[in-house]
Amino acid sequence: MMGTLLLTSKGVAGVPRASLVILAATVNQFNIPEWPIAIILGVDALMDMGRTSVNLMGNCLASAVVARWEGEFDDEMANNG
Repeated sequence: MMGTLLLTSKGVAGVPRASLVILAATVNQFNIPEWPIAIILGVDALMDMGRTSVNLMGNCLASAVVARWEGEFDDEMANNG
């Protein structure tokens, strides 16, 4: 079940409410009751905002690291704002 969730959850942070669709499909595949997913609906908006912000920060950090690695990041401009 963990492997299925890992494979199907790639790219989920950029799509609103996609985690619920993936969770419902995985639960259905393993014959687990689906009613507990309804409980998650109440807090999923907050969790979705958290996933999106973590994804955004990771993408920004990765861009800065690659730019510095390639010698394209201008330290002087970054320090002067």
